[in-house]
Amino acid sequence: MPQHPALAAGRAAVITGGASGIGLAAAKRFAAIGMKICLADLHQQALDRATEQLPGATIVTVPTDVSKIEEVHRLKERVYADFGEIAVLMNNAGVSAGGGPWDDYDGWLRVLGVNLWGVINGVHAFTPAMIDQGTPAAIINTGSKQGITCPPGNTAYNVTKAGVKVLTEGLAHSLRNIAGCMVSAHLLVPGSTFTGMTARGRTEKPPGSWTPEQVVDFMVAAMSAGDFYIICPDNDVTRDIDNRRILWAAEDIIHNRPALSRWHPDYQDEFAGFLTLDAPFRR
Repeated sequence: MPQHPALAAGRAAVITGGASGIGLAAAKRFAAIGMKICLADLHQQALDRATEQLPGATIVTVPTDVSKIEEVHRLKERVYADFGEIAVLMNNAGVSAGGGPWDDYDGWLRVLGVNLWGVINGVHAFTPAMIDQGTPAAIINTGSKQGITCPPGNTAYNVTKAGVKVLTEGLAHSLRNIAGCMVSAHLLVPGSTFTGMTARGRTEKPPGSWTPEQVVDFMVAAMSAGDFYIICPDNDVTRDIDNRRILWAAEDIIHNRPALSRWHPDYQDEFAGFLTLDAPFRR
C-alpha cells in the first residue's frame, strides 16, 4: 500500500509533545522516511535528549507551551523560516492532569490548556498556511478513547479529548469542502500505550499495553488507507471490543439509559452480555 502522500523524503513534520512517547516515536518514523523534523515540547532539555535519539536526521527544536497561542504562532514562523513548508502537523502534546466534575479546578485549567487549547491553537496557527501551500499535507490530532466513551474518574481529561474529537471532525469536514485542498485531517486514538505519561512509576511495559512505536506503525498504515478515525487496539482490547464499547455509549442516549450506564450497577450484567454477543462488530 502506498504511503500517505504527505509522508515523503525531504518534506517537514512538526510534532508537539515530540520529546517523548508517541510524539518521539512518530519523529523517529518520519525521520526514517527522510523527512525533516521540528520537535516542540515544553523544555529544551527534554528536546535535547530526544534529538540524541534521532542521529543523522535534520532536526529543529522549539520549546513551546502549546496552551499559549503566541508561542504556537512563534513555532509556526520558525518552521516556515527553516523548512519553507509543512507536510505533517501532529498536535500531540498532552498531560494527564484533571479532576472530577467539581474538584481540582487548577487541574481543569491545566488539562484544558494543553490538551484542548493546545490542539485548537495548532489548528488555528498552521492550517491556513498548509492549505495555501497547495501540496499534500496532513494534520494529526491525538485524541483518546476516554473522549469517546468517557469513563468516570477524570472528567476534565475526558472533556478535553472529547473536544479534540469534535474539533478534528469539524476540521476534516471543512478541509474536504475547500476546492483543491490537499490537506487531510486524522484523529489518532491510541489504546493502552506505555509512555512516560502513563507509566505512573512503572519501569516495565504492562503486557496489555502497546509501545509508542506500535501506535505509530498503526497510524501510518491507517493514514495510507485514508482513515480519519485511527482507533488503535492494544494487547488486551481488540477493535471488536472497542466497537461494542463505543456503540454502548452511543445507545445510552438512544435508549435513555442513565449516564455512563456501562459503569452503573443496574447495567453491569447487560453490558457484560453485550460484550459476548456472537456477531462481531466489523470495521
